[in-house]
Amino acid sequence: MISAACLLVLMIVATVTDVSQQKIYNWTTYSGILLAFLLAGIATWSNQSFWSEIDIRASLIGFASCGAIMLVCFVLFQIGGGDVKLLAMVGAFLGLEAGIESLLWTFVIGGATAMIILIWRIGFLKLVKRVFHQLIVRMGFGKWDPLTEEETKQMKMPLYLAPSALVAALIVRFSLVERLLTGVQYQT
Repeated sequence: MISAACLLVLMIVATVTDVSQQKIYNWTTYSGILLAFLLAGIATWSNQSFWSEIDIRASLIGFASCGAIMLVCFVLFQIGGGDVKLLAMVGAFLGLEAGIESLLWTFVIGGATAMIILIWRIGFLKLVKRVFHQLIVRMGFGKWDPLTEEETKQMKMPLYLAPSALVAALIVRFSLVERLLTGVQYQT
C-alpha cells in the first residue's frame, strides 16, 4: 500500500527531527497532508485501494477530526503546533476511526513514556511521597509546600509526541493489538 509506506517514512522523519531538534517541520506535515489527500483522491478516482485504503472524503474527515482534537489540546494543554499538524496528518492518512484510535494510542504511549522518564529522574519513592503530600494538601489536611528549584527543573521535561505517534500509527495501521490477541501473523 503506497499510503502506508508514505505515512511510515513521514513519521520516521518527524520522529528523528522531533527527538534531535525538538521540532516537527512544516515541510514534513504539510507535504504529508497534501500527499494523503492526493493518494486518497487517486484511490477514489481510480477505484483502486492500491494507492490508499480510504477515499478522499474519509481522508478529509480524518484530517479535520484529528486536527480539531489536537487544536483543543494545543489551546488547553500547550501541546506543540508541530504535534497538532503531525496528528492531523495521521488522520488524513488513516481516516476518522483509525486516526482517532492512533491519536489515543499516541497519548497513552506518550503519557507512559513521560511517567517512566519522570520515575527514572526523580525516583519512584520520592515521586510517590510528593504525590501523596500534594493529595493531603488538596484535601485540606496539610500546609502547602512549593516545589524546590531542583524539583521544578526535574518536572520540566520535553514531551516528544512524534515517536509515540509513530508507534501508535504502526499499531493501528497494521492492527498489531488484534494480531497479538488473536495470534494471527501478518501476511503481505
